[in-house]
Amino acid sequence: MVKEFLSLLIVFIALFLFGIYILRSGLLQVGTTKIKTILLKTTDSPFKGLIVGILITMLFQSSSVVTVLLVGLVAASLMKFKHSIGVILGANIGSCFTLELIAYNATDFALPLIAIGFICLLFTRSSLYIIGCVTFGIGCIFLSMNGLETLAEPLRSLPVTEYFFQWTNDHYLAGISVGAIVTTIIQSSTATIGIAMSFIEGLSLTSESGVAIMLGANIGTCFTAYIASIGAGKTARLVAHAHIWLNLLGAVLFYPFIEFLAHFSSLLSESPSVQLAHASTIYNVVCSLLVLPFAGSFARFVQFFARLEKDR
Repeated sequence: MVKEFLSLLIVFIALFLFGIYILRSGLLQVGTTKIKTILLKTTDSPFKGLIVGILITMLFQSSSVVTVLLVGLVAASLMKFKHSIGVILGANIGSCFTLELIAYNATDFALPLIAIGFICLLFTRSSLYIIGCVTFGIGCIFLSMNGLETLAEPLRSLPVTEYFFQWTNDHYLAGISVGAIVTTIIQSSTATIGIAMSFIEGLSLTSESGVAIMLGANIGTCFTAYIASIGAGKTARLVAHAHIWLNLLGAVLFYPFIEFLAHFSSLLSESPSVQLAHASTIYNVVCSLLVLPFAGSFARFVQFFARLEKDR
């Protein structure tokens, strides 16, 4: 029985990641060259960068993709590091769009979306192909979320998973660690938080534990940008460092308020999964807006610690 549950868990997680990959692949057909041009022309102020970061991340469905683009632009000396701060702040907010989308019970549309998407994918040289990628990807995400939710209660009855969930429910640092590690492994904070949303809906995780996992997932998502910055030059590495510092400081800031954030989110919706999606949005919006007026100072802060690291 344990092997069966674990096999299904892996299948549904893989389906979730596959859905995100197909969705992202279709949207990338729009062309990263156009996106780079937009970034270069509209990031001369932190506020403009914030708005552009939100919109582009909503389009690409990945803050990591946007951050990697920034690393490339800064490495090529096409963009100044300080101009990337606003985009990074916006990317964190834009990454919440998918969570808000999947938070609502739309699983009834999963199979129709997959069917429509499959038909559109047959037209490989037209705009229908992009539509097919988007609808097929979203359908896979909805289907996997439904599957994970059905597994939540059976998994909870297993001694190992019961102990694991109890551990994360009792220790917020454990939840943060789990969120960071899982996101680092599967390279998607959206998937990590989505899994947590499923288990919260199945009453295996508490809302507070879900918030802790969400904080950790935001830290884990920095890994991709950090890897992309290796060998890209010291200025480009600052982009990855800024992303890491933003999410680390955000987690430290919100750690004492995990219970408050969980409670406040519960006032916005009766559904536990929707509450976690809202908590993620609130967290990223608050962190980004707090840093936005001090974008220049934050850039200097990152540069200062980067110099300290180099001098060691």
